[in-house]
Amino acid sequence: MPEKFLQNIKPREYQKQIFESIKNKNSLVVLPTGIGKTLIALMLAIHRMKKFPLEKILFLAPTRPLAEQHFNYFKKHLPELFATIELFTGKIHAEKRKEIWQRADIIFSTPQCIANDLKKNLYNLSDTSLLIEDEAHRCVKNYAYTFVAKKFNEQSTNPQFLGLTASPGTDKKSIKIICENLLIEHVEIRTRESVDVKPYIENLNFNTIKLEFPKRFDEIRKLLKKIYDKNILALKEKNFLHGPANKIALLETQKRLSNELKTNPKNFKIYPAISKCAQALKVAHALELLETQTLYALKNYLEKLKDAAAKNQSKAVKFLTSSPEFTQSENLLNELIKENLEHPKLLELSSIIEDKIQENPKSKIIIFSQYRDSVAKICKQLNSIKKIKAKIFVGQTKIGETGLSQKEQQKIIQEFSNREFNCLCATSIAEEGLDIPEVNAVIFYEPIPSAIRKIQRAGRTARLMPGELIMLITKDTRDEAYYWSAIRKEKTMHNAIDSIKKDLIDGKMGINNKQKRLF
Repeated sequence: MPEKFLQNIKPREYQKQIFESIKNKNSLVVLPTGIGKTLIALMLAIHRMKKFPLEKILFLAPTRPLAEQHFNYFKKHLPELFATIELFTGKIHAEKRKEIWQRADIIFSTPQCIANDLKKNLYNLSDTSLLIEDEAHRCVKNYAYTFVAKKFNEQSTNPQFLGLTASPGTDKKSIKIICENLLIEHVEIRTRESVDVKPYIENLNFNTIKLEFPKRFDEIRKLLKKIYDKNILALKEKNFLHGPANKIALLETQKRLSNELKTNPKNFKIYPAISKCAQALKVAHALELLETQTLYALKNYLEKLKDAAAKNQSKAVKFLTSSPEFTQSENLLNELIKENLEHPKLLELSSIIEDKIQENPKSKIIIFSQYRDSVAKICKQLNSIKKIKAKIFVGQTKIGETGLSQKEQQKIIQEFSNREFNCLCATSIAEEGLDIPEVNAVIFYEPIPSAIRKIQRAGRTARLMPGELIMLITKDTRDEAYYWSAIRKEKTMHNAIDSIKKDLIDGKMGINNKQKRLF
């Protein structure tokens, strides 16, 4: 057992069992966030180094902070003389990486960095015996993960794959792609409800809070919906759109029409159809902001549309912003903002957090929201309340938006860990991977229709101490649809994993003929 080589840590029984079942097989390990995937990877790395002492281990993570986090974990729990551990980043000159590769035993990197080096033939993976890919649900299509996996199988003398994820996907087809790309032979899955996991985790209370959609908000919704319905009707009457008119259908229609236009630019019927698709999509986004976010976020979005129209950036936007319904919507919105009214979820959120900080002044809370504008408004609102100190946590700078560099993100996480503030207001950047400290509560400002993201958000609490998951839902809005969508997808995911496990056992997903056998 690799246990005797571990420092300052002792594996749990389920981690030992998982290790034993994966140590000689290409495996996908599915575990909720914070339940100990990295320790399983460390145990397997030790096993492979003992078996092939002259070969390397390559550990990939999708972002540099996450790769660094795994690097520090291995350094902390491996004896110093056991292996030479190195971290690759794009900031290290290519020739220096080549030099480091020659002397290192365990390398941590992003897939992009390794993929670029392999394409330049700086080194190869012939003397690498284990490839670990964290957040393995990203191993699809032409992502760098897939490229490195392919090269590893082609070049390695003794290849073994380990994929780690909290959620591999929601349907059998997408999970099967991951398994094929990593040549998976065996799947191990545990949930918070698994018998062998339960003794090690704390109780998680899950509460949904349903709020009424205000009547005055509904007046704006009706006006925006009128614009949306006009565009959808026009698309259907001209047979450009069939079936339900949702965001996915509109994006697919827009893509199809754009492709048709490339082959036949003189088909002038397509131009107005593309414009109507664009208008419908923009109104759909405005409706989502109105129903699920903040009036502040909606106002910012409408102003961006007006600014784009004034600069003649898009005919679709000019048509949209010149409609009487758009003008009426904006006027009603401005009236509400002048009266200092906001979405009821923002008021409810403030009340919940104020109560929690009063009950336990040491509480730490994460609030998740989809959009940066909402996160900014939430943070400002919370900082106006006594004893609440909040900070924004968003991704890196995007076009037209400000963001946080990876260095700034790490600084904020450290401050949160040190209790320099008690509320982290975050977008999706805080869902995946990053070593965010244990919190007392996670609050979803809105439900999200993704099972993967729901699982990742929920994994931020109830690991070392009891925790609470709170979800705010506005009645009769897409909040309700997204809530049920995530539940259905999570159930589908578990059924798909069970089906794939059975297929692997029955030999229906045999190892690719081109794969080198492990023995």
